[in-house]
Amino acid sequence: MLSRRSTRVLAYAALLCTCTCASAQTYPTGPVRVVVPFPAGGGNDSMGRILAQKLTESFGKQFIIENRAGANGMVGSELVARAPKDGYTLLLNGANFVTTPSLYAKVTYDPIRQFEPISLTAIAPNVLVVHPSVPARNVKELIALAKARPKQVNFAGSGSGSTPHLAGELFRTMTHTEMLHIPYRGTGPAITGLLSGEVSTMFMPALTAVPLIGNARVRGLAVTSRERLPALPDLPTVADSGLKDYESSQWYGVLAPAGTPADIVNLLNAQIVKIMHTAEMKRQMADSGSLAVGSTREAFAKHLAKEYAKWARVIKASGATAD
Repeated sequence: MLSRRSTRVLAYAALLCTCTCASAQTYPTGPVRVVVPFPAGGGNDSMGRILAQKLTESFGKQFIIENRAGANGMVGSELVARAPKDGYTLLLNGANFVTTPSLYAKVTYDPIRQFEPISLTAIAPNVLVVHPSVPARNVKELIALAKARPKQVNFAGSGSGSTPHLAGELFRTMTHTEMLHIPYRGTGPAITGLLSGEVSTMFMPALTAVPLIGNARVRGLAVTSRERLPALPDLPTVADSGLKDYESSQWYGVLAPAGTPADIVNLLNAQIVKIMHTAEMKRQMADSGSLAVGSTREAFAKHLAKEYAKWARVIKASGATAD
């Protein structure tokens, strides 16, 4: 026969279970903030605002973007890691989420242990482009040129530790060439440097690369994703061009603080997957040089772990550091 204490414990446990099971049925009861750890206007912010609007329409409650920039995304990421585990504070982050810990001596969050992956939303490949004066028409010719001219073929980056910079470092280490990274203060100045002929090549965001390739201001050699880009269907991938297993793309995903109830996370995942798989969203992502994804939680978790380990190796091998 159960004691009064045991009965109370069981009743309390049952109450907790009831509350947890019912949480997804009533979620959300109010506004949900989606933290973007970068200033307004960038890729993370654009993806966040598009998705927040669609989630607002799906749930009938406001999903509000909150830009909390600082320390290459660490300020906003740490804020979410320490937020209540109730589903009312989410993080919309990108590829830097897993590269930052390897670039800085002191990092304020753990991307694997302190977050609950919800869904990978989109992948935004870079495009390997060269200035028209560069005598390379494909990836193999660029590699040959870089080997023939050590430290003379350089590539622009939108800041040390940026996605274009690390894409170049991966290319350099995989090809065993001595290409030099030339860091700029942002994507705009890096593109200006390339267009002026100040630098030879760049792993350029697809959205910017497509029109520049179209008017012959740069020459496209390959895309950095696993699949070809619909906006540039005739351009091969770097991997298909002979550098097997090469892949380097910006990506965006939604996360919650670790410990957020599974039913809420599953509900958010279901809605995000539904949104990203619509024809409208696929078209909108394609127009911005991205590929709509909308993944399972498990697939996103595997993606995070793989990217974290991969870029830690690349950063260590290349000696790359953040500004």
